[in-house]
Amino acid sequence: MSRVIAITGASAGIGRATAIRLARDGASVAICARRRDRLDAVGAEIERAGGRAFSFVADVTQEVDMDVFVRRTVEEFGRLDVMMCNAGFGIYGAIDEIAPDQMKKLMDINYFGTYYAARAALRVFRREQRGHIIIVSSIAGKRGVPYMGAYSATKFAQIGMAECLRAELYGSDIHVSVLCPISTPTEFTEVMARETGSEVTGALGPTQSVDDVAEAVARAIAHPVPEIYPYFKSRGLVLLNAIAPGFVDGIVQKFGRRPRGATDRD
Repeated sequence: MSRVIAITGASAGIGRATAIRLARDGASVAICARRRDRLDAVGAEIERAGGRAFSFVADVTQEVDMDVFVRRTVEEFGRLDVMMCNAGFGIYGAIDEIAPDQMKKLMDINYFGTYYAARAALRVFRREQRGHIIIVSSIAGKRGVPYMGAYSATKFAQIGMAECLRAELYGSDIHVSVLCPISTPTEFTEVMARETGSEVTGALGPTQSVDDVAEAVARAIAHPVPEIYPYFKSRGLVLLNAIAPGFVDGIVQKFGRRPRGATDRD
């Protein structure tokens, strides 16, 4: 039986790539985002890839939007098997340079958007006694990187929520997975520069493609795991940081990116 998967923030990037990848397996994919034209385009790609599509314009910061998105998905396809909480964006800069309204916007979209979507899906999963929540965090949610303090805070918050929820659901057939990609070329960088208000340097470390991330998600849906590392070496960074965080400070200091024009401080 093909799965029914809901994805937030699916108009571009990892969300779009995952929707199309899952459609190739014959999945029914419900997608939401704020841009109707982008959603319609992705919906058409899902259909061409062999899946069924349902698109819904929604704002993840609005609880009612996530409730209606889940309800409409179940009405459209008869059930819900997977909720992928993917919507998010980033802001770069030293933590004392991030304005409070920017920090609040990050939390509203990255954390509360995840919370609202997961909460809405859980009502269905608890009723059906099965389901799978996939939370798109970041390697920055496992190890902070210079000039990513505000963004990392939201990603750490996602992981904390996921770990608690996973323990609460232990022994049931409701799974919770956290996706921790490294830097992935998408429109994320352009959005980040716009939200930051200045051009941002590229990451100096390794990168991965959206297709690699989508393939990792597909594997995790078929065989649920607590944590998903599309770039397998990044798991080593997490382990090293647990053993020697001070040493890792020096490593990430060399590979972090920053707003152009930023200088080291005394």
